[in-house]
Amino acid sequence: MTGRAVWYGACKWVGMAQRPLIATAAACVFSFGFAQSGSAPAPVAAPKMNTLRTVEHHAFTPGEKLSYVLHYGWLNAGVATLELKEYPREIGGRNVLHAVGVGQSTGAFKTFYKVDDRYETYFDEGGVFPYIFVRRVDEGGYKFSQDYTFMQRKGQVTTQEKKTFDVPAHVQDMLSAFYFARTIDFGNAKVGDVFTIETFLDNELWPLRMRYVGKETIKLRNGKYRCLKFQPVVQEGRIFKGNDDLNVWITDDANRIPVLAQAKVLVGSIKMELSGYEGLANPIAKE
Repeated sequence: MTGRAVWYGACKWVGMAQRPLIATAAACVFSFGFAQSGSAPAPVAAPKMNTLRTVEHHAFTPGEKLSYVLHYGWLNAGVATLELKEYPREIGGRNVLHAVGVGQSTGAFKTFYKVDDRYETYFDEGGVFPYIFVRRVDEGGYKFSQDYTFMQRKGQVTTQEKKTFDVPAHVQDMLSAFYFARTIDFGNAKVGDVFTIETFLDNELWPLRMRYVGKETIKLRNGKYRCLKFQPVVQEGRIFKGNDDLNVWITDDANRIPVLAQAKVLVGSIKMELSGYEGLANPIAKE
């Protein structure tokens, strides 16, 4: 979690100073604060696959809806919602889930910087990998669209420009990466462990990495949460001075939802926190 998304996937875009800060914060939350490792990876040969994976998990279910509020300094800068739905048709004989994320700027912030973004992913329910990704960005008068079709059995992605790229097996988009990250078992994680997810975004393959820091109970406006704390592996000196300047907390339960992201950036500070939730698959670690 590029980064104009008031949403997901902080990866390469987190390290690019010309990208909007409101997007950076949201991207950090929705992909657990992943960031680029510093340079683009070498081209990947297309895998030869006959079967698609199945991931055992109970982290989310259709009907889940998460709401967040974004603060930039002392301003309430924006709101974001992420909703998971059933998709009525199968793809290749497999069940599909449809996730939709919407983000807008609010209040005083909206008067000088309007944000109206929408992200969608259609991903395999059993294997938690994407088939279709849709991105519609409108921020500060800047607009662009992305449409990716993932041919997972071929190990390829086709973009809206009709370009085709070779990618690893079960590669993620910036939104499906959020759901796949929640299926990871952190039960045996040790402080300092780094978790990586291969993700395709902005027509490139980027490894999304997060470092486990430990357990911590945090207090938000709507209560206390028992959490696992992570720090992204970021490219230092652009938006962030170092890895310590960006932290993400996810619930220490079977849902593994992000509840808070805090970042000290070169031109201020940003924070994004959970403001509401419904339809969770499991009890939440709230005191």
